[in-house]
Amino acid sequence: MLAASRARRDTDLHPPRPSVPLSPPSCGPARSGNWGIYKGRRTPASSKETPGAGGVLPLSCLHVIQLPYAGEPKKSSLCEMAAGSCLLLLLLLPWLVTASHSPPGCKIRITSKGLDLVKQEGLRFVEQELQNITISDLHGKEGQFHYNISQVRVTDLQLASSDLNFQPQQHLAFNINNASISLRFRRQLLYWFFYDIGSINASADGVQIHTVLRLAKDEAGRPKISNITCNASIARMHAGFSGTLRKVYEFLSTFIITGMRYLLSQQICPSLEHASLVLLNSLLDTVPVRNYVDEHIGIDYSLLRDPSVSSDTLDLDFKGMFFPRVREDQELENHAVEPVIKETERMVYVAFSEYFFDSAMLAYFQAGVLNIELQGEKVPKDLEVLLRATFFGTIFMLSPSVDAPLRLVLQVSAPPRCTIKPLGTSVSVSAFLNISLVPPDRPPVQLSSMTVETKLSAKVFLQGKALRVQLDLRRFRIYSKQSALESLALFSLQAPLKTLLQLTIMPILNERTKKGVQIPLPEGMDFTREVVTNHAGFLTVGADLHFSKGLREVIDKYRPVPTAAAYPSSQPAEPSLDPGSL
Repeated sequence: MLAASRARRDTDLHPPRPSVPLSPPSCGPARSGNWGIYKGRRTPASSKETPGAGGVLPLSCLHVIQLPYAGEPKKSSLCEMAAGSCLLLLLLLPWLVTASHSPPGCKIRITSKGLDLVKQEGLRFVEQELQNITISDLHGKEGQFHYNISQVRVTDLQLASSDLNFQPQQHLAFNINNASISLRFRRQLLYWFFYDIGSINASADGVQIHTVLRLAKDEAGRPKISNITCNASIARMHAGFSGTLRKVYEFLSTFIITGMRYLLSQQICPSLEHASLVLLNSLLDTVPVRNYVDEHIGIDYSLLRDPSVSSDTLDLDFKGMFFPRVREDQELENHAVEPVIKETERMVYVAFSEYFFDSAMLAYFQAGVLNIELQGEKVPKDLEVLLRATFFGTIFMLSPSVDAPLRLVLQVSAPPRCTIKPLGTSVSVSAFLNISLVPPDRPPVQLSSMTVETKLSAKVFLQGKALRVQLDLRRFRIYSKQSALESLALFSLQAPLKTLLQLTIMPILNERTKKGVQIPLPEGMDFTREVVTNHAGFLTVGADLHFSKGLREVIDKYRPVPTAAAYPSSQPAEPSLDPGSL
């Protein structure tokens, strides 16, 4: 009895463990009866807690983690190691997702209103392309009836209903419904002993064209039409004959009409494929990707990823990074806030992050152009008198150099930083100002070296396709890092030096930014009615679009020279080098 009582007591103190089979090396799905960990407590695998939420690990990893009882030695297995790797992956997953998505420095959104404008211009272009359809000669024989159709040309095109819309995720859908095409061609007909020639007017009605364009980025980072799917059909076609055998022709016209209907429907899609993959892509080639802004810096507008299409917007994420021309392969990591465009009222929105402007100022800094030197007569007279009075004691001790000219050297000590807030945009600049005497034929004598801290207000605006910045000096402070006494002596120089910057330095900076930098849009498209809105960390420019040049004008300017394959069905043909083939 004592032994039985002791056995029951041991059972109460140490209940038997659940029967958990040793997990194989492969961590498969959890089975009934397995146990896992949820925020430090044991939970059965059959628990209805959502895996991965609120600290729950996926069951595929958790079922291999076994909780040892007190006094039981720990067991190790391959699955326990796999569970640790799975846990590490879960912890690193958010970081990996963030690291793989590089935020754009410049973002462009085209809305449905902008697409409507593009549709109007594109429809004219499609009409011109369809009117240039070439149809091969048609000839044949049916009993004693011989026919030969040649010189087919489109005389009129009526596109009654058309639609261009966004189609997620990367597509544009262009549809034409119930269109009509009028044709005129030359006939040669022989029926028994009767021979006749003349012209025939035909009309194709109920023409349906459905095309889907896939957008992507090419190797250079430009937006491209990478593929097109097209379907075309003709509901009915009829022809009007003239001449002595008109009644006979109308009776036998079934053979001609059927052949012409087939040939015409077969030429519509190749024509549109060529127009999209070759001609429209030549227009997209005019989008600036990597251009020089001036003799010092350039801009990289390459796409970071394929265009993103929603039901009512098209988003383009550009790198938007400036680089110094002396270091064109330089890459600058983007840690700025990613621009977020929520508005859809205007045709197009362009957003710029602080990274966009910071990279420009860093490029100028690395190019070594953020400094200025004034010497002799270039120093304003009032400032020179004040400087000589301020440093009179030092100059007097250098008796041979009393009449030596002054030299002022202002050099930016670190790349300026841009801050964008809802109330405005500012630029912080730190610089060194060295004041020296320059005796003839003698080394310069430094009178003072001071630190300058300034804050500039920046007015950003869009004109045409150029983004421009107007800078204005708001805050100015100078001090000496050598001694507080010298900083006190420099206090009287604050106002005149600020005036010097406003009169000499600021015009130079604004002249440099006056040209602006081009926005990545195709040639012939401009912005109108621009409105700039500041946000926290980025700004947006909402505008409407305007075609300063027609699509046909720009395309003809950059039209590739066709090769033997006039209308490729998948990829654009390599342009010929012979201009005479145009």
